[in-house]
Amino acid sequence: MNPDQTGLNGAFMALADPVRRSIIARLSRGAATVNELAEPFEISKQAVSKHIQVLEQAQLVTRSREAQRRPVHLNPARLEALTAWIDQYRLVREEQFRSLDAVLQSSAGHHGAKAKETP
Repeated sequence: MNPDQTGLNGAFMALADPVRRSIIARLSRGAATVNELAEPFEISKQAVSKHIQVLEQAQLVTRSREAQRRPVHLNPARLEALTAWIDQYRLVREEQFRSLDAVLQSSAGHHGAKAKETP
């Protein structure tokens, strides 16, 4: 397995958990501390910290130090890489659907022409 696939696997496994997806959603609005990220959940701050560590290992988030604060930030470049990977398959499917639409329209037009010929 190439390194890109390994990184993708780790990122998608990290995003498989609903708590981690909620953390990502919250961070999309701006940086937050562990305490701020833990507020909406009925789990311990330690559990939220573990979720953040998983997201860090998947390179989906980063941490910085601002005096006493250690805010967590979304890593938009990593999310863009995941989106690009998904988009390559979405674009292939869209092209296949466009081809199918063309065939169906051609077939419908052909059947419509035959119906007009029949008395």
